[in-house]
Amino acid sequence: MDILSLIAISKVQYQNKMKLRHFNIDNKDPMVLMGGMNVLESRDLAMQVAEKFKEISHKLNINYIFKGSFDKANRSSINSYRGPGMDEGLKILEEISINFDVPVITDIHEPNQAKTVSEICEVIQIPAFLARQTDLVCAAAKTDSIIQFKKPQFLSAPEMSNIVEKCSSAGNDKITLCERGNSFGYNNLVVDTLNFQILKKMNKPVIFDVTHSLQLPGGLGSATGGRREFVLSLAKAGISQSIAGLFLEAHPNPDEAKCDGPCALPLSVLEEFLKQIKELDQFVKNQKDLEIT
Repeated sequence: MDILSLIAISKVQYQNKMKLRHFNIDNKDPMVLMGGMNVLESRDLAMQVAEKFKEISHKLNINYIFKGSFDKANRSSINSYRGPGMDEGLKILEEISINFDVPVITDIHEPNQAKTVSEICEVIQIPAFLARQTDLVCAAAKTDSIIQFKKPQFLSAPEMSNIVEKCSSAGNDKITLCERGNSFGYNNLVVDTLNFQILKKMNKPVIFDVTHSLQLPGGLGSATGGRREFVLSLAKAGISQSIAGLFLEAHPNPDEAKCDGPCALPLSVLEEFLKQIKELDQFVKNQKDLEIT
């Protein structure tokens, strides 16, 4: 679907607020934080990260969803750590959900994982590289979970309308769209801020994955590089677009993280980071929206 068609549709469709437990996920409501760690390295570390995120998000009154992956199936190298696997990973996610009273999000890679994962995770994420896989999309759509689609690095924003239609046609219109940058030559990603507005025309909540937008894919040869020093400025650029929320990964010691450490926020600066992001989110959403044609 081209951008002009999207604009026409957005003027006649109404986006129902998406409810998750006690809060809404909506482009006009206070931001939601999907935060945690990239891959579940261990139970103890996951608990440490979840506790810190929950403590700070509660203090700042930010609605929070814990994120952690049980399997990183698309690692650069065969020697890279993938995670604890689905059975052990779901046990960790369930314990976090119960102990900290938070919803959890994780990604699936195969259709047969959808039903089992949905029993623990109120949000299922479809990875960027897999967002066009019809069997996977339809399997996720048959669950009661919210489905979050990462926008593939190789797709334009308007093309995400095809993925939305596919998921909705399979029976689930509880969809969030996650911007994570576009490929720009070799080993580089850039974020086009116009994408946020285009995705919003699809009448779905838009989330910004600032962590993976900082990647330098394959930039370290057998691993992905990153630009963590720019995480605050890039997060502000995304949140300034009046979107539903931020996707953020953090680590107590990013240089020792088993996946995407070069992009991870040091856990020690999480509170000040989120203070600034929340202030910007409030400022932007208090501005009068102008319809410019």
